[in-house]
Amino acid sequence: MSKENTMTVGQAFIGGVWTEIPVLRLMLGLCPTLAVTTSVKAGLTMGLCVIFVLICSNFVVSSMRHLLKPHLRIMIFTLTIAVFVTIADMYLKAFQPVMSEKLGPYIPLIIVNCIIICRAEACAAQNGLLVSVVDGFAMGLGFTIVLCFLASIREVLATGCITFSPTLVLTILKPVEAGGWFTPWASMLMPIGAFVTLGLMLAAVNQIAGKKS
Repeated sequence: MSKENTMTVGQAFIGGVWTEIPVLRLMLGLCPTLAVTTSVKAGLTMGLCVIFVLICSNFVVSSMRHLLKPHLRIMIFTLTIAVFVTIADMYLKAFQPVMSEKLGPYIPLIIVNCIIICRAEACAAQNGLLVSVVDGFAMGLGFTIVLCFLASIREVLATGCITFSPTLVLTILKPVEAGGWFTPWASMLMPIGAFVTLGLMLAAVNQIAGKKS
């Protein structure tokens, strides 16, 4: 297919965590970003699943890149991604049933997540195994960081705390009903909270990137 070694390991890593961070720079994966970030735990779980799928699918696609036919590549990408998404989905259902139910259809929908197919096409199909795996990890890490940061803002403003489990609750802002001063913002758990928070994050990143350029 395309020429190889078009990207170095360093470029792949920096691209995933900053210059081409999926949500904030490429505007990819916005649907799960807006939908599952009502809590840090849900955002982290989604992010880890995406990291797993990205690394595994990039590895497989890179391994068979010389055998890919142009008219079949998207189908091969989708089938490969579907295998690893199914593994992640079955794992959550078996070992994290509550979280699996909370995330609902968004885990199976990783199959059609633009981030995964984009990296298979733009990187794994054109580069060696090491670069492809690093690219998958970095892109997944960048996606996970954004999800967790967005979720932490929404969860703290909506509840005053970050809940990792029933016994592990990190209180950031003490609500009025608990004797504190903070009045929770119920809108942060609604779609408007996701859109406004993500919009402010996009503005901040664009401002920072503009000053550096």
